Amino acid sequence: MTVDLGPDLDIDLASVVAEQSDPLLFATVSGAHLYGFPSRDSDVDLRGVHLLPVADLVGLRGPDETRTKMWERDGVEMDLVTHDLRKFVRLMLRNNGYVLEQLLSPLVVHTTDAHAELVALAPAVLTSNHAHHYRGFAGTQWRLFEKNGGLKPLLYTFRVLLTGIHLMRSGQLVADLPTLLGEVAEAPAHLPELIAAKHAAEHGGADVDHARVADDVQRLHAILDVAQAGSVLPGVHSAHDVLHDFVVRVRLQGAQG
Repeated sequence: MTVDLGPDLDIDLASVVAEQSDPLLFATVSGAHLYGFPSRDSDVDLRGVHLLPVADLVGLRGPDETRTKMWERDGVEMDLVTHDLRKFVRLMLRNNGYVLEQLLSPLVVHTTDAHAELVALAPAVLTSNHAHHYRGFAGTQWRLFEKNGGLKPLLYTFRVLLTGIHLMRSGQLVADLPTLLGEVAEAPAHLPELIAAKHAAEHGGADVDHARVADDVQRLHAILDVAQAGSVLPGVHSAHDVLHDFVVRVRLQGAQG
């Protein structure tokens, strides 16, 4: 499957999938490309799910549930992180918006029937408590911006707040910042300028009025609070049993295959 990451990137991502030691149920592109503000020198963040053999889970050795690899290919920095299916689904059940964004990313490098089924199950885990994830993520990125003044953490702050607000109001998970600007009326008007600046340089500083952006961030936090209180999403999910059955079935089918 070919993923268009822009005219500056021509990488055979399918070959990366083929190189993995255990089969991948899916692999998608995350990071700045998914969020709608990649730079010319952005790395490529691949995320996905691998399927460990049953023997790795029932033996005495600790299973390799998370695999991380960073390297350079064709002059581009690559960052690959995959979780075993069981761990990934457990993260889904913990109000983790980050893994759901990876699962639902439209930038699909590799897919399977199991991936499609998991995508179909994803709405069942969405709750109003996902606001906590986006609130916490925004706080982390804002503190990083205050420490180094970087444009990247500032854009991440705005992106996750707008994603959280939109999710609470609509029940739909949208990670692309330019799209969110058209969906959330309260989005700061100056964000397109920051996105354009980010396109030019991955690690540049943010040329902004600190007090102004601090007010914007505080305002969006308050809007997220209100959106959570009146969210269309339920307070708890009821997906544990169906996802348990899914993990068992896919694992056993993998063992039989």
